[in-house]
Amino acid sequence: MAFAPRGAPKEELLRHDRQVGNIIDLNKCMGCQTCTQACKSLWTTREGTEHMRWMNVTTFPGAGYPREYEKMGGGYAKDGTPTPGKLTTLADVGDNFTFNHADVFFAGKGQSVHLKPTSAVTGEDPKWGYNWDEDEGDGDWPNGYYFYLPRKCYHCADAPCLKACTHNALYKRAEDGIVVLDQERCNGDRLCVEACPYKAIYYNPVSQKSEKCVMCYPRVEQGIAPACDRQCPGRTRMFGYLDDKESDLYKLIHVHKVALPLHPEYGTEPNVFYIPPFDTTRAFAEDGSITDEGRVEAEVLITLFGPDVVPVIARLKAERARRQKGEPSEIMDLLIGRNFWDRFKDFSNDPLQEAV
Repeated sequence: MAFAPRGAPKEELLRHDRQVGNIIDLNKCMGCQTCTQACKSLWTTREGTEHMRWMNVTTFPGAGYPREYEKMGGGYAKDGTPTPGKLTTLADVGDNFTFNHADVFFAGKGQSVHLKPTSAVTGEDPKWGYNWDEDEGDGDWPNGYYFYLPRKCYHCADAPCLKACTHNALYKRAEDGIVVLDQERCNGDRLCVEACPYKAIYYNPVSQKSEKCVMCYPRVEQGIAPACDRQCPGRTRMFGYLDDKESDLYKLIHVHKVALPLHPEYGTEPNVFYIPPFDTTRAFAEDGSITDEGRVEAEVLITLFGPDVVPVIARLKAERARRQKGEPSEIMDLLIGRNFWDRFKDFSNDPLQEAV
């Protein structure tokens, strides 16, 4: 789909010939926010976007980002009917803090003043902000745990934001399945925000229109991976066409089936997948010895990735054991990713040599 009349059927807006997608390995993410900064410096420097983080990394367990998005509805029920959703507020998406730089640096007040944020919403000390609960964990002593959860728009196959929009401002690009939002058509009614269960669409109070991740499609068109994926120092990311049978992405999702969508119960068929965390931190036994078990309970991961996560973790553990014995394991070789460029295959061009 390139462009459709205002009254075009939603099936036409969803049509696409190929679909790009991601895998993010949660066993490798160290919460450094490099992906967040890469996205923000490239896409959200305009007035009214200060609060937006199209790419974000939060600590699980925690409130997430936007705050408590999992409790705000959206997506589809089991029978396929849309479920009611709520709007996010500026505070939910991280506020836009201002700081007393003038007082601290130029007023000659010495140690009588200190740098502090002020909420743009209330004008008072902030009560919550992006990554407010960073590195806060859960679990019983001595087996506390947490892990980092990178998120962005999932460019869903059955995108509820697209179906909710009354002006056909949202559509999938035919060549890559990326969901984009036409700013000329958007009227700012935020029905898309309500409909998205991941709350990956943000409202610009200056332009009075919605905005969202565009999967760096100007880069994708030139064979360059999205900035968040390319800049990750931990090699947590894979990006490519989901139907490319020779890609690492395809093998992990469709052949080995160890990459899972986040909250599949939302019914949107997201196109960003995760390698679930398994034994990244080993648990202590009652006598203080270190066991072979992980600290994150299966029930916790089921709430994120559904029941399929249990056999997936068992498979990952078995493959790791094989590799530790010196036996071959394609899964482990793919996840280790010794060759950085293989992770992006057709999108490994150098952005420094291309006009982006």
